[in-house]
Amino acid sequence: MTSAAPAPHPGDDPRPTLRVALLGAGTVGSEVLRLMRIHGEELTHRIGARLEVIGVAVRDLDRDRGEHVDPSLLTTDAESLVTQADLVIEVMGGIERARSLILSALESGASVVTANKALLAQDGATLYEAADRHGVDLSFEAAVAGAIPLVRPIRESLAGDRIQRVMGIVNGTTNFVLDAMTRTGADQAEVVARAQELGYAEADPTADVEGYDAAAKASILASLAFHTRVGLGDVHREGITEVTAEDIAAARRMGRTIKLLSIVERIVDGDEERVSARVYPAMIPDSHPLASVSEAYNAVFVEAEAAGSLMFYGQGAGGTPTASAVLGDVVGVARQRVHGGYGPRESAYAELPIAGIGDLRTRFYLALTVEDRPGVLADVAGCLSSHGISISTIHQQPLPEGEGTGERAVIGISTHRAREQSTTAALDELSARPAVQSIDSVLRLEGE
Repeated sequence: MTSAAPAPHPGDDPRPTLRVALLGAGTVGSEVLRLMRIHGEELTHRIGARLEVIGVAVRDLDRDRGEHVDPSLLTTDAESLVTQADLVIEVMGGIERARSLILSALESGASVVTANKALLAQDGATLYEAADRHGVDLSFEAAVAGAIPLVRPIRESLAGDRIQRVMGIVNGTTNFVLDAMTRTGADQAEVVARAQELGYAEADPTADVEGYDAAAKASILASLAFHTRVGLGDVHREGITEVTAEDIAAARRMGRTIKLLSIVERIVDGDEERVSARVYPAMIPDSHPLASVSEAYNAVFVEAEAAGSLMFYGQGAGGTPTASAVLGDVVGVARQRVHGGYGPRESAYAELPIAGIGDLRTRFYLALTVEDRPGVLADVAGCLSSHGISISTIHQQPLPEGEGTGERAVIGISTHRAREQSTTAALDELSARPAVQSIDSVLRLEGE
């Protein structure tokens, strides 16, 4: 089913009017309304049609939403609102209600612009299929990396190329935390509290610091880059909660910086191709461009067969940057409704298998507290060697302040590339050896 043609605008202006429904009037939604009001005439020229906001769905009609939200547009009846629109903008977040409203909009013939990364990662296939079935568009540039144009370049600009790898920083909160820890030497809890005060982190920062937000974005990027459905459950996820001030200091001594990286790549083994999608904190060389990405900024590298390496950098979150990405999609979708045609559809033809984390080959940094006596280093090296892991560098690190010396030592080990499952097995064996008092840190080395 498709909606009726856009209604002509009253008066002498021959350009049609597109009815817009907005779901959510929080930080992003209110900025979308502000920018639509300020730039309304320019948007009309760019689209060839006027945008008329016919309603804004909210949960609480009495909440003060600022000067940019017209109270007369507010409604709690989102279900009816979406069936009256030509274009629905979903910035309410969440899963179940957002999914049902988006599906209702698509079934009613409305095109949809969404910033809902969690929903797309969890059940994007259902939404893509509904958009195809009803001949409308589903656009989601704002779901990954805020204002940074990333989805469209991967989906369209590089459609004639073969993407090999996408690696970057896609969560501003964790980058702010790790950057502040690096600059100040503070503990993570102290920095997270500061991020909450500044509005970079939610009252419950779990989605950010545990890597869920970055994993959702990795799922979307992998699906787009490799023409394969990669769900949230296919993404290996580790957050930054285990990263300590000692890890930051160790990275500095090695000329490295710790960043939470989202990495999706094509794994080629002979004639077999697989997709890997993973999120984890890693040490990268200070000379790598990602090492200098500070505060809450995002940056992503895309490596393609013909185009080579491309870098995208900018604000990855916040109301105004995200609203910019939303309105970019709105203009594109609206043009297609006025002038005919559709945007890119889901491309999942490749159906590549997903590579498990254990099958990958990675370099590691290991910090171990061991007994300080002759033969221990040889014992540790022998254990790693028995699992096919060779050592690149090994050095003794300072003990934490106030913990004394003489009976134990902390050693830092950098390995050459080895299978993840072999490293896991070696660490399990080392943790059971009497000479190894604790395994203090396990971080991957990326960016060479």
